[in-house]
Amino acid sequence: MTSRSPKILILYASYGDGHYQASKAVEASLRSRGVTDITLLDLMAEAHPLINGLTKFVYMQSFKTIPGLYGWVYNATKQMPQEAPLLEVINSFGISKLQQTLRQAQPNLIIHTFPQLAMPRLLKRTGQSLPLANIITDFDLHGRWIHSGVDRYYVATDDLKAEMISRGIAEDRIRVSGIPVKPEFNHQHPAGEERLIGPLQDLFPDNRTGKTTVLLMAGAYGSMQGVREVIERFMALERYRVIAVCGRNRELYRALHEQLPPHPDVHLLEYVEQVAALMRKCDCIVTKPGGITLSEALACRLPVFVYRPVPGQELNNARYLAQKGVACIARTPAELTEEIDALFRDPHRLTELRQKIDHLRRPEAAEVIADDILEQWFAPKRAELVLS
Repeated sequence: MTSRSPKILILYASYGDGHYQASKAVEASLRSRGVTDITLLDLMAEAHPLINGLTKFVYMQSFKTIPGLYGWVYNATKQMPQEAPLLEVINSFGISKLQQTLRQAQPNLIIHTFPQLAMPRLLKRTGQSLPLANIITDFDLHGRWIHSGVDRYYVATDDLKAEMISRGIAEDRIRVSGIPVKPEFNHQHPAGEERLIGPLQDLFPDNRTGKTTVLLMAGAYGSMQGVREVIERFMALERYRVIAVCGRNRELYRALHEQLPPHPDVHLLEYVEQVAALMRKCDCIVTKPGGITLSEALACRLPVFVYRPVPGQELNNARYLAQKGVACIARTPAELTEEIDALFRDPHRLTELRQKIDHLRRPEAAEVIADDILEQWFAPKRAELVLS
């Protein structure tokens, strides 16, 4: 590290929480290494709040009402080159805000955790030269991430690296890092030493040990559709406990409370701070297949069950992990409970699955990215060039 701390700008988007969480994970790792001047910018929200609100609404509604259309558009545009007219339009949004931010923050490096690549366009227009890094936050590659102006790519897997090379990206510009998750997902605790606090502290009483605990990230589904039936099916199986996390979806939380009878092995929670600790206490997870959540689950060595994935990057994420043998895709509550029950009745299969998780998980991704950034651009031998 040089005597002058680098200035880093991280650009993200709030389409879901994952891109922000990835940004915060990398920020935390950089700060732990002495980098103090870091700016996070939700580019579309700051530059075009009305357009951002509209596109977020359309994005979320397309997931709920016409997921097939969203998936078709996503897959139809996966191979788009950077000069495609649609990408030229998309990457023109936010340029004025970026100019203002560059003047104020004066960064030495820009990181993208969302493929809104206005920065290469701006730098070309102004003649400026700044290193750009893209952190790809899915197990699937879309053409929006690829741009000749990007100096470094951080990807989840060796397979993604190979795909990028096949699309013309030089191998030395790609680092297989994993998808960055918060530091608590990379902390190892001796068995029995990790403590849950607050509303979580009574979830694992001694008299319920021996039962398989299913963590259901119910809030990710946005509605009651199928969630109640999933829980009811587990209530009928005596060897399972269900912890359903509704997140900030208070409507779902209230509806489940009203419609489900009290049961000693069913626990409904709202927003949870200790997600990593809770995951490590559970035996498997049922979730939507966002890249961040999947990486968190793998970091905690949890078998992943994906329920009704939406076509697009989520379904592609799920298919990739299923192909690797660490996830299962279910379309109905019956299929979901049957798949989980089949896994936990087969100890040999469960052991093999966890071994496959160990080959794929990269809980240290944020640390790898931070170290690589500092080595690539801020090592003493590069300092004079970068910080001049």
